[in-house]
Amino acid sequence: MRLFSLDNRLSLCASFIRKGATLADIGTDHAYLPVWLVLHGVINRALACDINEGPLCSGLDTVNRYELSDNITLRLSDGLKKVNSTEADDIVIAGMGGELISKILNDCPWAKTKGKHYILQPMTKCEVLIKYLYENGFEIIEQQACECDSKHYTVMLVEYTGDVKQIDESFLYTGKLNPSDEQSKAYLKHVLSHLQKRSIGNKELLPVIGKIKGECNL
Repeated sequence: MRLFSLDNRLSLCASFIRKGATLADIGTDHAYLPVWLVLHGVINRALACDINEGPLCSGLDTVNRYELSDNITLRLSDGLKKVNSTEADDIVIAGMGGELISKILNDCPWAKTKGKHYILQPMTKCEVLIKYLYENGFEIIEQQACECDSKHYTVMLVEYTGDVKQIDESFLYTGKLNPSDEQSKAYLKHVLSHLQKRSIGNKELLPVIGKIKGECNL
């Protein structure tokens, strides 16, 4: 059977998954990510979760097509509410807004467990998510960006450390992206353009914009 390829956004998420980890894919949709990871020998077990039955049915079709029902369990779950702490080492929460990702983490009683890896890909409000993370003892370990279908995305590898840190406001928008990386620079330019449009009605953003330009050489 012909294998499918992940797009750049999901490929970047996949690159952060530890080999041999048990995965929980939150908002799995067609279950492409867990299926791809199992087929390529990165993981052996996964939970594919979604809040809606429609996407789970699509995910089940993908799992059955590749005969992976022994490896991948599909589960109707609002975020991580139906996932136990022992069922996942690496947790992907992708394809939703930063505010919702923050809520999913906040509503999970075991989210603040050291050793868990969170691979987070906010579609919007990345700054809200980063603020939540650092106010609640999480830390970005690594962050990268990519372009997919002419849109710019960022993916963060996050761990819980227990250390609450004060961060500069510019960090809410730049995170740990390396501006010397071509994809990260393109993403940062996109963020800067969005901030400049917002600054027309909010002059308080001007110092933040100036700092991002200086720090990232944009």
